[in-house]
Amino acid sequence: MRLQEIQGRERVLHALNRLTFGPRPGDVAAVQAIGLNKWFEQQLNAAAIPDATLEAKLAEYPAMNMSLADLQRKFPGPQAIKAMVEGKGQMQMPTDPVMRAMVEDQKEFYKLQRKAQAAANPGAAAAPDMQAQAMTSGADGDMAPATPTVPAKRKLRQQDVNAGMNALDSDKPEMAADKPIPAAEIAADPMMAAPNPGAGAAGPMREEAMKLIAMEPADRFTAIMALSPNQLQRLRGAAGPALTAGMTPEQREILVALPGSVRMIALESMESRLMRDIYSDRQLEAVMTDFWLNHFNVYVRKNQNEPYLIPTYERETIRPNALGNFETLLVATAKSPAMLEYLDNFRSVGPDSVQAKRIERVKQINPNGPIAKLASAGLNENYGRELMELHTLGVNGGYTQADVTQVAKVFTGWGIDRPFQGGEFAFEDKRHEPGTKTVLGKTINEAGEKEGLEVLHMLATSPATAHFISTKLAVRFVSDNPPEALVDRMAASFLKSNGDIKTVLRTMFNSPEFWSTEAYRAKVKTPEEFVISAVRASGATVNNPQALVQALDKLGMPLYGMQTPNGYSWTKEGWVSTGALVSRMNFALVLTADRMPGVRVDWNGLLGEEPAAVVPAAYDPKAATDPVAAKEKRLEQVLLGQPVSEKTRATVIGQSSDATVTEQALTQFDLGPGSTGKKGNYIPKGMRATLAPNAAPDDAQAAVMAGLLLGSPEFQRR
Repeated sequence: MRLQEIQGRERVLHALNRLTFGPRPGDVAAVQAIGLNKWFEQQLNAAAIPDATLEAKLAEYPAMNMSLADLQRKFPGPQAIKAMVEGKGQMQMPTDPVMRAMVEDQKEFYKLQRKAQAAANPGAAAAPDMQAQAMTSGADGDMAPATPTVPAKRKLRQQDVNAGMNALDSDKPEMAADKPIPAAEIAADPMMAAPNPGAGAAGPMREEAMKLIAMEPADRFTAIMALSPNQLQRLRGAAGPALTAGMTPEQREILVALPGSVRMIALESMESRLMRDIYSDRQLEAVMTDFWLNHFNVYVRKNQNEPYLIPTYERETIRPNALGNFETLLVATAKSPAMLEYLDNFRSVGPDSVQAKRIERVKQINPNGPIAKLASAGLNENYGRELMELHTLGVNGGYTQADVTQVAKVFTGWGIDRPFQGGEFAFEDKRHEPGTKTVLGKTINEAGEKEGLEVLHMLATSPATAHFISTKLAVRFVSDNPPEALVDRMAASFLKSNGDIKTVLRTMFNSPEFWSTEAYRAKVKTPEEFVISAVRASGATVNNPQALVQALDKLGMPLYGMQTPNGYSWTKEGWVSTGALVSRMNFALVLTADRMPGVRVDWNGLLGEEPAAVVPAAYDPKAATDPVAAKEKRLEQVLLGQPVSEKTRATVIGQSSDATVTEQALTQFDLGPGSTGKKGNYIPKGMRATLAPNAAPDDAQAAVMAGLLLGSPEFQRR
């Protein structure tokens, strides 16, 4: 029986809801003007689409375009700071005066907060090297180290500051070969503790803050860099967002990184990703990048090094291949430091490898020595298992535990050159398991790194992989339970095109199942899709996405926040509950009331009203017989593109003049200091407190109506 398909405007709206992060005002008309098929082909060839608006937004995140080595050199991680404080390794201080001042601050923050941790646990014995660097209180109340001596104030010449902002330090310091700090310690590590926004927020520090704010941005930056860590902590609570007003993005990054670089890098990776999803005109590329980031999931809190690996993972591994060839993408992820570290493959050592035999000899000579203690546990099967179960064949793909072990042996030696120093992929022959292996009944002859490439090719071209990937794509774009006939056609296209992702998407786009009435509005948005689509539908201007990052955390879907490698679910299970829908409604009301810091909605512009002529709809004599209902229907078309149910409409109109609706939402969806999310992210409480509140919305009634519509059951579907 032939499927009944949607037609006309609904067809365009359906495509925008499935193939983008939701339509913006004017998108439906724009697609209608050029034609749906032509628009789709343009989206498939993303590189040809200009993206000037996004590029301007991303200019605020210069660190996100740095190479991994440059990122770790300019913003040293906890391992490097710890090594410098403890006098271990060969880590060198930067020669650039600004970078040197930042590292000195980070060292002081580290020692200050280690002392605070020791004071909170007086029964715990301090390590000898930390005892040698005990802290003393200065006369002015600042903490200052006894040894080594670091000036509490650093005088920087303005020309040195300017020179330092223009180029990276050319030195390439060596870092200590230290074990990574476990993920469980990240939140507790004093290096990562957030400043106290209330400390010193009044009195002398308030006066000092006002003096700083009155300075020119360049002079203010120089003065702030000369403050001690304790003064910086108190200053944040006293000055608020005005502290960085007018500064360059590079200067702001340095100031945010002063208490520790990891938070700045992790937060920027989330913020820049959100800005891309909201503003990019290459929407299909953005959606597919999101799909593959979830498919090849990595976890930002794996350890303190993983945040450094994520920007290049998204920028160089996933996004360039999101609409390309699957095997190319698979190889890129297998060699990515982010994946190698997340699934611990860079630690894997073949049982009969040269490295394993060396470790055994050392253990026999000195079983309690540092090499014996730091030695790898041996063969690690994490990547071999997830490669087949989650990345290619699927859980029912026909492999056995013996295949997992054999694949793990194949990928021994696939590691990272200097894993905590910005190194890239490197094959280490001494770690590789010698001899032949057997994977899925096929003999893999000994060939070093080429063994892994052979296995990846075998998996990428497997019919089981074609079916598994096609199923996941159909679940993401068509329905939670896609028709098997559609999946079969997509899988056939996958195999015939050698894994060309564009070809598979074309097969889906041209299928009657994609356009069927059963598929229309049948998908429930994930929290990420909901938040981004609400921002896009409202035409909001996002100047600072930090509150949106935090909102995703509260809604249970923080970016890069899924700890297990299976990624977030694309189906409604897990996302639909009474509590979850209430939270979405509260988010929508906070957003539309302009109470989301850093995000602003122009209701006058969105509704086509002249700001000087705006009057409450209930009192507009030129409106229709029922002006409130007229405004509500206008908002339905602007935000959803179609009518809502009579029940939803009655609720929206009935509560449109109730000011307590927004206030209640603010109470329940608190984004202020002290608020917590479901999974936790890297936003320090002190940073939350410094986000400036917005002014009241220009049309309070429209704001309430819009919040209720964006939180309605109709908007939760796509």
